[in-house]
Amino acid sequence: MDCLKLADEIIGGRRLTREDDLNGFVTADLEDLRTGADRIRAYFIGDKVDLCTIISGRSGKCSENCKFCAQSARYHTACDIYDLMDEEEILSAARENQIEGVSRFSIVDSGRSPLPGDFEKIVSVFRKMHDTLKIDLCCSLGFLTAEQFKRLHDAGVKSVHCNLETSRRFFPSICTTHTYEDKIENIRRAQQEGMRVCSGGIIGMGESWEDRIDLALELSELGIFSIPINSLMPIPGTPLEDLPRLSEEEILRTIAIFRYIDPEADIRLAGGRALMRDNGRETFTSGASASITGNMLTTSGSTIASDKAMLKELGRDTTPVWMAEGQRA
Repeated sequence: MDCLKLADEIIGGRRLTREDDLNGFVTADLEDLRTGADRIRAYFIGDKVDLCTIISGRSGKCSENCKFCAQSARYHTACDIYDLMDEEEILSAARENQIEGVSRFSIVDSGRSPLPGDFEKIVSVFRKMHDTLKIDLCCSLGFLTAEQFKRLHDAGVKSVHCNLETSRRFFPSICTTHTYEDKIENIRRAQQEGMRVCSGGIIGMGESWEDRIDLALELSELGIFSIPINSLMPIPGTPLEDLPRLSEEEILRTIAIFRYIDPEADIRLAGGRALMRDNGRETFTSGASASITGNMLTTSGSTIASDKAMLKELGRDTTPVWMAEGQRA
């Protein structure tokens, strides 16, 4: 595979599909692959880096059996367990992230869907954030109805997170309490409401390269705007606790492949940054254009300030759209 020629073809308008032979990505020279991916990133995204943060609004006691997750009630882990956080705690966290110049703030809720009473509280806190803050709002609340998506959208939520996690073929090996099609339908409900969807997956769960490529193609077909790539950090007490950790080279190759297949999406560095040098610095010269940031489990060892400093050294601009618009005004 001539990675640089392919990168130029993608910049010129070509899009990779299931009709293409993409096996060459697995054996292509990594440096050429990364160079081509970064060229595609520079053309379609430029030097902007989208930074988002999340808060775990409710933790633990999840009914689902996703094998990678510490929050499943089916496994015995050291996961924190608590009910929905106080509204003022969530508002305060969002306010602090806005002050630090983060693009987007998301509430994550543990479970298949929010409890009825919790959903009302979540809508209320999103409305207050929308009315008092400028930071963009996102949610990760599991499976929602069309009416629930509308209520969140009306409350100021622009984006929805719903990971596919892996390929359609491999998904039943990871979760059996809901289906791949359940995920797809949830994503489409959000899109039909006019919300942007953030959806990606986790690598290192025992899947093949074919599964990773298939996930990238599925996300391309769905028109996903933001694709978080998590690298599994095996959690004691979960069924995947004994899996080997990924190498940095494998993570970089995966991110680069996703950039070729989803050239116009934000490829977002997410969980597993501790597996890489300098908290994943090299991913940003391998096709990544966004990141989850903040003091949380998924980005252990990094802070908003350190991420912004690292990206500034790389010549990237982390100024949020909402802040840039305010400056122009």
